Amino acid sequence: MGKVLAILGGLIAMAGAFVLLFLVEGWSQYFYELVFGCIPPVLFFGGLIAFIAGISSIKDAMRTKKLEEETEEEEETKEETEEEEKKEE
Repeated sequence: MGKVLAILGGLIAMAGAFVLLFLVEGWSQYFYELVFGCIPPVLFFGGLIAFIAGISSIKDAMRTKKLEEETEEEEETKEETEEEEKKEE
């Protein structure tokens, strides 16, 4: 029941904020300036985070590929040494 009350309270608060914002003249312009002033920095930092995540993903893929190649080489050398040991016996 508490979650439902929290949701209803939040909706009522949001509706009240919009009513006050648009009924009182002059406030709507400040609201628009605030919103449109926040959009460019949010886009910039969101893009920066996506860029860094992409670079990190590429580096991880390169490391994984390198480790796979190293394990394949180790397995090949192990097999070769086992074959040599069998031949010596």
